[in-house]
Amino acid sequence: MKRVIIFCFAHLLILFVNGQHRLEGVITDASGNHLTGANIVLKGEIRGTTSDLNGNFVFSSVKEGEHTLQVSYLGYKTLLKTIILKRDTSLLLVLERSSIMADEVIIKALRASEKDPLAYTNVDRDELHRVNTGNDIPFLLSLTPSLIATSETGTGIGYTALRIRGSDPTRINVTINGIPLNDSESQGAFWVDIPDFTASADNVQIQRGVGTSTNGAASFGGTINFQTAALNHDPYLEIRSTAGSFKTFKNSVKVGTGMIDEKFSFDARFSKILSDGYIKHTASNHTSFFLTGAWYSQKNLLRATVISGEEHTGISWWGVPDYMLETDRRYNPAGEYLNSEGDLKYYEDQKDNYWQTHYQLHFSREISQELIVNAALHYTRGTGYYEQYMDDENSYHSTLFYEYGLDSMFILNNDTILSSDLVRQKWLDNDFYGLVFSSTYTFGKTEASIGGGWNYYDGDHFGKILWVEKNNLVPKNHEWYFNTGRKSDWNIYAKLNYSLSNRLNAFADLQYRKIVYKMSGPDDDLTDLTQKHTFGFFNPKLGLHYTIHPGMTTFLSFSIGQREPTRSDFKDATGDEEATPKPEKLYDFEAGFSRSGQFLNLALNGYYMYYKDQLVPTGEKSNVGNDIMTNVDISYRAGIELQGALKISDRLIWDLNITLSSNKIKNFVEYATYYDENWNETYQSKELGKSDLAYSPSLVGSSRLAFKLFKGLELSLSTKYVGSQYFDNTSSDDRKLDPYHVTDLRIDYVVNPGWMKELGFQVQVNNLFNNLYISNAYGGNWYEQGEEKSWIYYFPQAGMHFLAGFYLKF
Repeated sequence: MKRVIIFCFAHLLILFVNGQHRLEGVITDASGNHLTGANIVLKGEIRGTTSDLNGNFVFSSVKEGEHTLQVSYLGYKTLLKTIILKRDTSLLLVLERSSIMADEVIIKALRASEKDPLAYTNVDRDELHRVNTGNDIPFLLSLTPSLIATSETGTGIGYTALRIRGSDPTRINVTINGIPLNDSESQGAFWVDIPDFTASADNVQIQRGVGTSTNGAASFGGTINFQTAALNHDPYLEIRSTAGSFKTFKNSVKVGTGMIDEKFSFDARFSKILSDGYIKHTASNHTSFFLTGAWYSQKNLLRATVISGEEHTGISWWGVPDYMLETDRRYNPAGEYLNSEGDLKYYEDQKDNYWQTHYQLHFSREISQELIVNAALHYTRGTGYYEQYMDDENSYHSTLFYEYGLDSMFILNNDTILSSDLVRQKWLDNDFYGLVFSSTYTFGKTEASIGGGWNYYDGDHFGKILWVEKNNLVPKNHEWYFNTGRKSDWNIYAKLNYSLSNRLNAFADLQYRKIVYKMSGPDDDLTDLTQKHTFGFFNPKLGLHYTIHPGMTTFLSFSIGQREPTRSDFKDATGDEEATPKPEKLYDFEAGFSRSGQFLNLALNGYYMYYKDQLVPTGEKSNVGNDIMTNVDISYRAGIELQGALKISDRLIWDLNITLSSNKIKNFVEYATYYDENWNETYQSKELGKSDLAYSPSLVGSSRLAFKLFKGLELSLSTKYVGSQYFDNTSSDDRKLDPYHVTDLRIDYVVNPGWMKELGFQVQVNNLFNNLYISNAYGGNWYEQGEEKSWIYYFPQAGMHFLAGFYLKF
């Protein structure tokens, strides 16, 4: 046995060492000027690099044989060069100036670059489109580091959300082409409002931690920046169709003109998604379209984009109560009522309905080879409502007349009527518009950006009563409340990346942000919300990036991020000045190391995120599904993120990541209701000391094995693991979610028939091992005669289910 082991090890060593050569080169323009920061990729490999100050690049340990180098640089045509490598080789690669300004100018202005001292992940178009069989964006990104996706419907279609390093959606800044997607008041990004958006996305960058100012003014716990469809030089037509479990159907059509007269291009997409959902009465009916047109010249780019979505989704945020979980884990209490005969019925229109359209106009101009300016105007129109049947027999509903601004009672058949079954709608009607701008200067050792933006939100919240069973002349569409939110937000920043030497880069990013938020009018409980809040935040970021040698780098950074409370935070505290939420502040320390090679890419990031007055979820939700938050004085998140990509062979690649973390509140004070032996009620506090932050598991990991059986056929096995987590901050095992892991199997088969560009077939089996897990929950506690009790609502996920489809590219 010992000889066998030595023999195998020796042969493995020969495979890895024999035939390995050094490939290096210099990147210049036609005049012989060195190009710093050019991107060089070895096609078919798992690694890439950038050129240094003198235009040099190096790949060590490259195997013998044929290779294709892809070299790209802003303002120049992408170069593809095929070489036969037999020995150590040095190349001179000359790039030709592009005749048009490419869409990459917008990406470069917004994104973190390879030498920025940050933890980030890039997902390109091929990967986005490969996984896009129907699920919403959180599930398409779920294999990226430190990210957890959840679904209220249980299938990843409908209402979905994500967390990064435990940070909730209101602390994750999302932009599309640099334009904010987050709702200004709730500060969340509602993926259901942009169905099948991924089909029109070219790439996405996910930054963990505070992130750069260019990736969003309010970046705090994490940032996600999407870039929509870039230029396709050739005309195309793409048709996709998917069907699967729970009556899921997704169909889309994409079309593009390619370049017209070397000046214009137009692209369009239309999508339709239908699904019943795993949880009962959570059906989704979504429609979306995407339009974009661009004008190109050598020094100018003008692009107009329209993104529109319409969603109709069964209300799903109630969850499954704990007492129903064992008997019916698909149960949904939303919409249930008792008719006049006492029979249990379901109200069919218990749905959320929303229409949202984004308009963007981007302009970029090359002032000189060193200076590029970008500006964008944007406008988002949103309107919609959710409809509810309010059952007078349901103790969780309020149907008293006076609470709807009506006469408190009336006499009917000698009975005093105080309440009634009714149907109501709660509306949101809003406009969001603004301007963002930036200028990027690159010369020699310096890359600098100056930019900023101004945005304004104008939102109306109001409610209507459509029907009352016991009606005392209630006006049709009676409006029982109307309040407004007006929010202005401007920021300015300066970012600098300076090469102190050929290996060492210094980074600085300084931002100032000012917010004015006004609320006025009564809320749905007729409480007057009128108030005004003003905030000013200075957010500096500093760091160093060092290249140890080609393919091996390290970085260190420190950032400060600050964030204002949301509308819900202010609303929940209305009337209690002591409960008014405070803005939260984050001190973010990051360090990282990365190594790229022919067979192994490795990245290790460490972080310590120290919070002052962090707003944390209490574990409870409002009547519209928002987390109820509270400030805690001192808290922190500390962790290690490990990423790896192993090329086992030309046919087998293994991608994996794991995050180990500790997420704590230094001294948490619990507030709960107490009942004594006589059922007298009091509200008391109790110091719990150090406790775990809610929704922050200490272990998160994912793995993907991709195996190419033969040309055109790929099989992949993906696994996501999420450790145990608490859904409140008490660290009580009664309010803890069990760890879970879910494995998906995917088969992709692509052929290239002569009559079309590509024909593809896809089959995806989700939750292959039928693991009946729960990804999310909410609840709280109370005390009876000293004994702690819990109330809990869960969000179970579907067992094994599938999606299958095909696409045609012309």
